[in-house]
Amino acid sequence: MPSALVTGITGQDGTYLTELLLSKGYEVFGLVRGEGSFPSARFPTSLRDVRLIPGDLTEPTSLVEALELAQPDEVYNLGAISSVSESWKNARLTSEVTAVGVLNILDATLRWSRAVGADVRFYQASSSEVFGRVNTSPQNEQTRLWPRSPYAVAKAFGHHMTINYRESYGMHASSGILFNHESPRRGAEFVTRKITSSVARIYLGLQHEIVMGDLSARRDWGFAGDYVEAMWLMLQQDQPDDYVIATGQTHSVQDFLELAFSIVGIDDWQTYVRTSEEFIRPAEVDALVGDASKAAAVLGWKPQVSFEELVAMMLKADLARNGADR
Repeated sequence: MPSALVTGITGQDGTYLTELLLSKGYEVFGLVRGEGSFPSARFPTSLRDVRLIPGDLTEPTSLVEALELAQPDEVYNLGAISSVSESWKNARLTSEVTAVGVLNILDATLRWSRAVGADVRFYQASSSEVFGRVNTSPQNEQTRLWPRSPYAVAKAFGHHMTINYRESYGMHASSGILFNHESPRRGAEFVTRKITSSVARIYLGLQHEIVMGDLSARRDWGFAGDYVEAMWLMLQQDQPDDYVIATGQTHSVQDFLELAFSIVGIDDWQTYVRTSEEFIRPAEVDALVGDASKAAAVLGWKPQVSFEELVAMMLKADLARNGADR
């Protein structure tokens, strides 16, 4: 039975990845801060038998101890301070966890694997936010990085550090440069869940408006359940490498709003939407769209869920959360 250690296991990607690994016969260990039950309501009840190991990406000793307990064949580093907007409010913590945390888990994995003679494969969750102020479109593995937020800068550090450990120490370490990927398990602080949750509540008469930022920003949105399969596929390759994971299609925030409102039969969506400077980023990323042709050619990966299906899936879940059966 292969085994895997997953950091960030209680987040959106962590839950979908854990389901995938369990379906493939893995023993899964999850790194969590502190001991006890899963702190995330988004973690499915069916997965709560996964073994939890206390640890922290900012504490190298705890990472070595976690590796000794899990003895993994694969390490998936999904842990991060993941909110772009919050990263401006606490750039230092974002850097300590999302940047230096990658160095800590890479180094702990390298040292432990050498000490026991294990061949451990490592996955780093990179992000399309590292491209930032893009000068070419679509973006692929060769596109210049120009991060535009503390979160993106931290992700760029982790991305380059993973490459460095691969090239310097021969680690089987790969990065997935994942474009925006969403699901009903996405945190309410993210714009996509903010939209579907608010639209559901407006439809049910529980809320009167949504306050938004820049409606013109365009993103490449896919389904998180599709994207975790790409993570796993990267670690099954003979050679480690970096891969862009994306749909290749771009939609604006306004597109997302309009579609969500249309699903519940509301055509005059502008009546319910107000914009505010409060939600405008200090340095905006105007448009991101990925070229995943390398992942298709090497990994055999391609997205399965369309943009329309994704929005409908998320909205249906938020309607159910608020007491509707639609």
